[in-house]
Amino acid sequence: MSDDKEFSSSRRRFLGGAALATGALAAGRLAHAQAGPDPLITEMQPWQQYLGDGVDARPYGMPSQYEAHVVRRNVEWLTADSVSSVNFTPLHEMEGIITPNGLCFERHHSGIAEIDPGMHRLMINGLVDNPLVFTMEDIMRFPRENRTYFLECAANTGMEWRGAQLNGVQFTHGMIHNVVYTGVPLRLLLEEAGVQTNAAWILPEGADASAMTRSIPLEKALDDCLVATHMNGERLRPEQGYPIRLVVPGWEGNMWVKWLRRIEVGDQPWHHREETSKYTDLLEHGEARRFTWVMDAKSVITNPSPQAPITHGPGPTVITGVAWSGRGTIPRVDVTLDGGVNWHQARMSGPSLDKSMHRFYYEFDWDGRPLLLQSRAIDSTGYVQPTKDQLREFRGENSIYHNNGIQTWAIDESGRAENVEVG
Repeated sequence: MSDDKEFSSSRRRFLGGAALATGALAAGRLAHAQAGPDPLITEMQPWQQYLGDGVDARPYGMPSQYEAHVVRRNVEWLTADSVSSVNFTPLHEMEGIITPNGLCFERHHSGIAEIDPGMHRLMINGLVDNPLVFTMEDIMRFPRENRTYFLECAANTGMEWRGAQLNGVQFTHGMIHNVVYTGVPLRLLLEEAGVQTNAAWILPEGADASAMTRSIPLEKALDDCLVATHMNGERLRPEQGYPIRLVVPGWEGNMWVKWLRRIEVGDQPWHHREETSKYTDLLEHGEARRFTWVMDAKSVITNPSPQAPITHGPGPTVITGVAWSGRGTIPRVDVTLDGGVNWHQARMSGPSLDKSMHRFYYEFDWDGRPLLLQSRAIDSTGYVQPTKDQLREFRGENSIYHNNGIQTWAIDESGRAENVEVG
């Protein structure tokens, strides 16, 4: 709970305004509350007059028909072909910290591989004592763990390096999701193969047509990586790597190899044609940052935002968003209503898990004047999310990767939101 005095006062006023008085909301607190009878509650509605579907009508549950707009979306002009492209999680339509499986963003290099799990194999070779090939049944005989992690593409927010570009949080920040993974710790499979003493790296490879490969330090592989079989309790979706994928907590999404088929163990990173070109953080003077795997602390206000304007008019208003860090947890998020002149501590709500999304809220009374909304995450290492100008000062504008700068939404008198630049 925040110690911010303005927050506490605003919260008391908000709760006071929501108190019931003789069966109606307290007068004057919510401008849209009706003083007289509402036929939608006093009269019987159509759905009260007939029987609905039985339990066998929808064997795999679907969202309400009134939520049909809540879907992943792509940007048609972003890539030449959707087979090697990305779609975006609708962050503005979500609450809590868990992303439903059907809304997790997708990034493909050669489309979705449709794999029969009975025919799929995982091979471990290279600098190991016993090269092994596992069936899916073999993998399921190892001890499993459940972990909640975010997965963020390194290019998330990448279009914003040179200025405000995309007018919606789904498109500026939607290359991220947060789910509960079930899988086998990678270290157990590597131990089964017997990693040799001179080993220092692994090269995971995917079974899709692009044969996606990435060099990963052995230290990370033995630490917290998983070979995942499930997400949010059900088997991986094909677009998320069914039947198995690699989970590399806190590190950029391109290393989370999907449709995992092979892991080669070596003594150095792969720099030849066998490995797909790495994502490169190009600096202003032509140099490149090396080994930029970890996703630094980041946050964004999801509501209000360009796809979720304020529609209720002045009065009690709830700001909410998400924050995350590849280096730990997020104990604090600050929110500003005036573009950084004054900051207020937000209220954190829900689980605080390592390398996972965190949900924050800030309630206040909106007086109808324009707002410049920003959020600023502070992670458990003490790292403070920087402004975009601070990032550009050190890294220029040539990269499209690892942009964790503070996002600004401008809210006008009507409640409409726009992506703008303020620091």
